[in-house]
Amino acid sequence: MAKKLAIILINWNSFELTKDTLESLQQTTYTNYDCIVVDNGSVDGSGDLIEKQFPNCIVLKSSTNQGFTGGNNLGMDYALQHGYEYIMMLNNDVAVEPNFLEPLIARLDQDATVGAVQPLIYFHHDRNIIWNAGSSFNPLLGICSTPDYNKKDPGHHFKNKPKKIDWITGCAFMMRSEVLKKTGTLKERYFIYFEDVDLSFRIKKAGHTLSYVPESVIYHIAGMAHKSKTKEKEGFLSPKVHYLNGRNRIWFLKAHTPFWAVPTTFFYQFCYYLGVSFYFISRLRFNKLKAWVSGIKDGLLSSV
Repeated sequence: MAKKLAIILINWNSFELTKDTLESLQQTTYTNYDCIVVDNGSVDGSGDLIEKQFPNCIVLKSSTNQGFTGGNNLGMDYALQHGYEYIMMLNNDVAVEPNFLEPLIARLDQDATVGAVQPLIYFHHDRNIIWNAGSSFNPLLGICSTPDYNKKDPGHHFKNKPKKIDWITGCAFMMRSEVLKKTGTLKERYFIYFEDVDLSFRIKKAGHTLSYVPESVIYHIAGMAHKSKTKEKEGFLSPKVHYLNGRNRIWFLKAHTPFWAVPTTFFYQFCYYLGVSFYFISRLRFNKLKAWVSGIKDGLLSSV
């Protein structure tokens, strides 16, 4: 008989990060779960190391890097086929409080209308600063935001009640398997960025709510998959990051903008994209500008 929960981690050439997260998970007080590690085309042998050092983990190996979307879908497909009630995407650069799972499970158990939940997430480097405490969406302008990002919370007093939110971060996204069967898994063409927002909106369109559960707490290193280890001529972020962000934002807005908000969203987003373009020009970051413009073109001319 399958355990109640499947937790999916993606590993891509990052054994030390994944190891630390798995060791943190080993300290959890809730034990009715399996950990599924998807090795996403690693070439450094980290998938084999994980299999050897964490024999209780289910390790799925992909021959290529399928991105955050494709990697998680491998894990989700496995979980759906093996009958887990709940499925959780969890980044491989987090540390968790030992009791972080119980409040999330309880929220789903207690309210069948809730389709997915997330914890309160602090930064790992300073555990008194909030990384994500629930995210919002402004439908008039098409703005996705995390209102409490970077807010200082010494002593962890930010323990407000669970609340409905507009979308859930892919950093820690727990959902019902039955809901995922209705919505489908992540749309793989996103690769990374906005795939979590898109899935959140599809869950809501299926008639379910999303809930932020602050009694559950984790800590996120944040940004490790997006930055190079050394500063290049145009900064730490690769031009590909800007390409994907530019393209995927347009794909998401084309799929989920209400018809009545199209004029205001178009005007705001036009100004936003223009502003980012001028920023790259002013900083002489022409490789990033080229990637950004290419992302805009592909976002407008194609769909996810």
